[in-house]
Amino acid sequence: MSRPPTTADAHADPAADAVTVVGIGADGWHGLSGPARAALRGADVLIGGPRQLDLLPEECAGERVPWPSPLRPAVPGLLAAHAGRAVCVLASGDPMFYGIGRALTETVGAAALRILPHPSSVSYACARLGWPVEDTDVVTLVGRPADRLTAALHDGRRVLVLSAGAATPAEVAALLRERGYGPSRLRVLEQLGGADERCVEGTAANWSAAEGDPLNVVAVECRRDPEALRLGAVPGLPDSAYEHDGQLTKRHVRAATLAALAPAPGESLWDVGGGSGSIAVEWMRTHPSCRAVSVERDPARAERIGRNARALGVPDLRVVTGAAPEALAELPAPDAVFIGGGLTAPGMLESCWEALRVGGRLVANTVTLESEALLADWYRRHGGELTRLAVAHAVPVGGFTGWRQAMPVTQWAVTKSAATKSVSDTAPGGQR
Repeated sequence: MSRPPTTADAHADPAADAVTVVGIGADGWHGLSGPARAALRGADVLIGGPRQLDLLPEECAGERVPWPSPLRPAVPGLLAAHAGRAVCVLASGDPMFYGIGRALTETVGAAALRILPHPSSVSYACARLGWPVEDTDVVTLVGRPADRLTAALHDGRRVLVLSAGAATPAEVAALLRERGYGPSRLRVLEQLGGADERCVEGTAANWSAAEGDPLNVVAVECRRDPEALRLGAVPGLPDSAYEHDGQLTKRHVRAATLAALAPAPGESLWDVGGGSGSIAVEWMRTHPSCRAVSVERDPARAERIGRNARALGVPDLRVVTGAAPEALAELPAPDAVFIGGGLTAPGMLESCWEALRVGGRLVANTVTLESEALLADWYRRHGGELTRLAVAHAVPVGGFTGWRQAMPVTQWAVTKSAATKSVSDTAPGGQR
C-alpha cells in the first residue's frame, strides 16, 4: 500500500512541483545555480517580466509568458490557465523579499512552490558598501509613495531604498531636502551583480545626476540639518510637527494615549474624531505593518490629516470623511479604538465597543464634564482604568516664571475580554 506524497518528496523531484520560482539577478543566466538552470530548461511555461525573460538563452525552450499589468490580480488566472504543465516563474533576486513569491504563496500555498532564491539587491548593495545587513533599514518605493521613506529618517542611520525606476533617486533627494536631510550622502547602485554595474554618488542637497538605469538601489546615509525638526522613534512627537487648527491631542497626553493603546506589529486602529490625525499617525509610525483609519467629519480637517500622514512618513493612513458612528459601519473590525471626539453622540461608544475584537483596547479622552460622566458609567460597567491627566507648562510671569495649567484630560482605557457581556446585557436595569 503506497503512502501519500509529502512536501519532501515533491522537492526531491523538481518536476513534481506545481510551480518553481527562480530568482535571477542582473548577471542573468551565468549567475544561476545548477538546480535553477535545470528547472528553467525543463519548464513548459516560463513566466516573468520581459527583462527577466530576455536574460534566458534559447535552450530554455518553454513558452514565454510576460506578466500582464496589473500583475497581482492576474496571478490566480494565469496559473490556472497553465495548470498541469511544468511552470517556472522568474523573480528579481530573492522572490520572498518584496517579490512575486508572496503573491504566489498566498495564491497556491507554500507546499505547492519550489523557490530557488538568488542574492537580493539588498545583499549585493550591503556587500558593495560594507554595510552590515542587520544594521541597515530597507524601504521599498516600488508601487508605493516616496513619503514612506520619511519614517525611516534618523540622523546617522543607513537606509537602502528599493527604486521604482530611473526617476527614484531624484525623488529621494528632493524628499530628503524637504524633510531637513539635505546633507545626507546618496549613492545610486545600478545593475548590481551585472556587467554594467556602476555607482553614482552625491548629496541630497546638491543632487543633479541625470536619470540612469531603472534597475537601481539608492543608499542613504542620513544626516540631519541641525536646524531641522528632530522626530524621535517613539510616540509624543513635537506639536509643531503637525499642521492643525487647534484640534490636536497635545504631546504629553498623546504619548500617554499611545501607551494605553499599546500598538503591536500588524494591528489596526480606529481613530474616531481624527482632528489632526496625530494618534493614527503615531500609531502607524510604531511599526511599518501597523494600519489605521482616521474618521473625521470635517472635510478640511480630513484633508489636513492626509497631509500630516504624508509629511510624517505614513501615507497609507486611510482617512474617512464622515460622522461617527455612521461612518464606522463598513470599516473592518479594529484591534484598538481611540475616541478623541464625539463621545456623547448617540451610539458612539456602543458602536465602537461592539466592533472591537476580543483582546482589543479602547481608549477615550475627554475634557468635558458631560463626557466624563459617560466614561465613569462605562468604567463602572466594564472596568479598565479611569485616569486624569494634568499637564502644566512653565511660562513667563512678569520677570519671573510660573506654571500654566492645561485643561485636565479624563482618559478611560479598557481591554475587551471574552467574558465581557454585550452592551445591551450591561445596560442599566439589565434591560435588552
